[in-house]
Amino acid sequence: MRKNLRAAELFSWRPLAPLVALIVAVGCASVETTEPGTVGVERRQTMSVLVSEEGINKGAAQAYAQVLDEARRKGVLNRNATQVARVRAVAQRIIPQTPIFRPEARNWQWEVNVIDSEQINAWAMPGGKIACYSGIIERLQLSDEEIAAIMGHEIAHALREHGRERASRAVNQGIALGVIGAVAGVPQGGLDLAQLALEVTLNLPNSREQEVEADRIGVELAARAGYDPRAAVTLWQKMEQVAKGGPPAWLSTHPSSEARIRDLQAYAEKVMPLYQARR
Repeated sequence: MRKNLRAAELFSWRPLAPLVALIVAVGCASVETTEPGTVGVERRQTMSVLVSEEGINKGAAQAYAQVLDEARRKGVLNRNATQVARVRAVAQRIIPQTPIFRPEARNWQWEVNVIDSEQINAWAMPGGKIACYSGIIERLQLSDEEIAAIMGHEIAHALREHGRERASRAVNQGIALGVIGAVAGVPQGGLDLAQLALEVTLNLPNSREQEVEADRIGVELAARAGYDPRAAVTLWQKMEQVAKGGPPAWLSTHPSSEARIRDLQAYAEKVMPLYQARR
């Protein structure tokens, strides 16, 4: 009897499947976040209307402030003045190049800080909130050009709104579950965009597609800033060497492979004229 009841229950929900799909689809918009640039990144992205650019950027600013406050309390925020100066100097050369891909990015409140930690890690929240961990600089013995490869990559994630894109996917999945199980609660309480920004930055990995886009835009940003784009290749070669002892945090969410290095080599060569024009 229970088996028959379960079959009946499943059958009763089947007519709702198109409704679930429709609700999720109506709540989405196809957007073009950036210009293609020399590297030609042209993929249109699907964003949830519940996760607006303004909203996720505001949430990210709140989440970023929380991360910095915690690091400050622990005494690990910007401890090495020389290191912080290096990272910020690189970022300050790259950030002015961002309008090539996204004109309004010149008005973002960019922030770059260094967290003292052995982790090999770096990340960017929506709206240009960036953190670099001292471990990635020290353990990989990075040159300024390799730091530029990291900064370009993370800045590219922010320009392409990859965090908002991942948040949109998570929200839409929650809505679909909520229609069936009445657990989403979005209309009642709204979204905690600060927590969502924190979650997508630190816990939800970028997709392979997003990583390729960040790689390609990153080498162009570095080249336009006067940094040798081929440093992205040496950076990932160093990352692969470190990964032999177990994947570091940055590598665990940034898949590395021979194919990826080949792609970086190809696109670094593609933007070499931009680098040579700045020398």
